[in-house]
Amino acid sequence: MSSSFFTTLLGAVLLAVLSLLFYLPLVACFLYVFYYLLTLPMRRAERARLFLDLLEMGLKEGRSPEAAVIAAASSRDDALGVRFHLLAAYLGEGLPLGAALASVPRLVPPQVQAMIAAGEHVGDLRKVIPACRQLLKDSVSQVRGALNYLLVLTFVVLPATVAIPTIIRVMVLPKYKEVFEGLAEGAQLPAFTRFVFGTQDAFSGLMAGLVLLLWTAVFLYLGGPRVHGWIRRLAPGLVDWLVFLVPWRRKRFQRDFSAMFAVLLDAGLPEGEAVRLAAGATANRVMERRGERVGNQLQAGRKLTEAIQAMDDTAELGWRLTNALHRRGGFLRAVAGWHESLDAKAFQMEQAAAQVITALLVLVNGVVVAAIVIGMFLPLVDLMNRMSLW
Repeated sequence: MSSSFFTTLLGAVLLAVLSLLFYLPLVACFLYVFYYLLTLPMRRAERARLFLDLLEMGLKEGRSPEAAVIAAASSRDDALGVRFHLLAAYLGEGLPLGAALASVPRLVPPQVQAMIAAGEHVGDLRKVIPACRQLLKDSVSQVRGALNYLLVLTFVVLPATVAIPTIIRVMVLPKYKEVFEGLAEGAQLPAFTRFVFGTQDAFSGLMAGLVLLLWTAVFLYLGGPRVHGWIRRLAPGLVDWLVFLVPWRRKRFQRDFSAMFAVLLDAGLPEGEAVRLAAGATANRVMERRGERVGNQLQAGRKLTEAIQAMDDTAELGWRLTNALHRRGGFLRAVAGWHESLDAKAFQMEQAAAQVITALLVLVNGVVVAAIVIGMFLPLVDLMNRMSLW
């Protein structure tokens, strides 16, 4: 008998090992795909950061921006990527750096492309590279926030609030109702049970809409600048307006505008031109329209500290600019602390939003599960009460 027991145990162990060997590659592939999709913004930022490193290195060696890129591409290093070599090919045909970047739109984010164009206008790209690097740090916050959304979407919202209640209502509840009515001599299900499963259609539709919204957010997250460009062509201005309404994105727009505006003022550009170029560096049409409004007010003779209020719904930007005008050492140095504060606030707001949304979705999931459990057990309690009276 002991030998039979050990034979059965050995067979179970072998079956478990074989199952593990079969499913382990599938699990590893799933985790790799999940990791790859989750970290897409960081890879885009790393690609842009490598471009900036090579560009800055060439500028320090005394080369022109175009020569620096062409010299780096001549190494034929595969780590530079296809887009970098395509950029070098456009530059070899005589295009300036800004026009060549516009022909390779996904090498760097649109904001970095606009900042480099502004740096070309000034005549010194090295002044705008720090602002470009600061913008690329936003990818860390995006990935941390997306981790919460993707986990909740995959493991909480979809199975619990849409699939499970629907399956119970369609497949389980009719049989359950027949059994209850048979045992309770035609009595109806308890009122709470009828309410939970009677309103299931509307609730399932609402949760399905929420899941669709989250999947749309995931699609936009994974698609990045390419998908945003498609939507901009279909609905010009809509995406920029929606993005501008997001509080942490608005903080980052303020940071990018202020940084570029300070650089352009330090370079000696006229105020109206500096405002327009700095607003264009945000790659957001709402900010660009506000920049045009400020430029028009400056042309009409209004003071900069008053006209700049149109760029910000609060008075903080004008107050910071007024203080910067009374300090020495350049505008950029005077507002550097504010830029760090805006960046920290944007990070805090984005992570807080991710945590709040996660907590709310988990709470909703708990309420749904509790309602289903109570709705299913109430008829059993009712039957037990009826049987005790008999």
